Amino acid sequence: MKEPEPVRFGDMAEYVKQILADAFGRVRELVMDLTNGLTDEIATYRPDPEANSISWLLWHLTRGQDHQVADLAQVEQVWPQWRERFGLPFDKWATGYSQSPKEVAAVRVSGDLLGDYHRDVHELTLRYLDGITADELDRIVDTHWDPPVTAAVRLVSVIGDTMQHAGQAAYVRGLANRRDKAWHQPSAADH
Repeated sequence: MKEPEPVRFGDMAEYVKQILADAFGRVRELVMDLTNGLTDEIATYRPDPEANSISWLLWHLTRGQDHQVADLAQVEQVWPQWRERFGLPFDKWATGYSQSPKEVAAVRVSGDLLGDYHRDVHELTLRYLDGITADELDRIVDTHWDPPVTAAVRLVSVIGDTMQHAGQAAYVRGLANRRDKAWHQPSAADH
């Protein structure tokens, strides 16, 4: 039986680059929308004590993108320039994977900080994508899977992960906004 081959992109590299840049641009737009006017109360809202907050979700999706894209580009992550500003009580390279509810609660940062860090990670991503070639898209980056993971497949994985977390953050923000409206609605007893 023949082993599965990774997907090859060949002469489609320019189209793939455009599609990837568009997808990461959509992630950027979602993060900008989610951080716009994000109050500390809403940023740290958790539907229950085990749930993720918007702050944690946006930090985690940005850390994941930063880590994965920097690894692909073989450059330093953006995180060291931001680590002190976040002041998180984690390992200096933490990305949020397997964190406890207590650790999730420790991510208490402003929407502006989250948005600015993501902006820099997005710029790193676009620099990497700008120089991408068919050979780079086809480069095997992880042999622990069958078929082996190429740079293109890893980028699609990062997009999927970031979109999933942005969607979760949007859902939590919607819950927080509804809760705030319910608290501020006059009841029949107030009349």
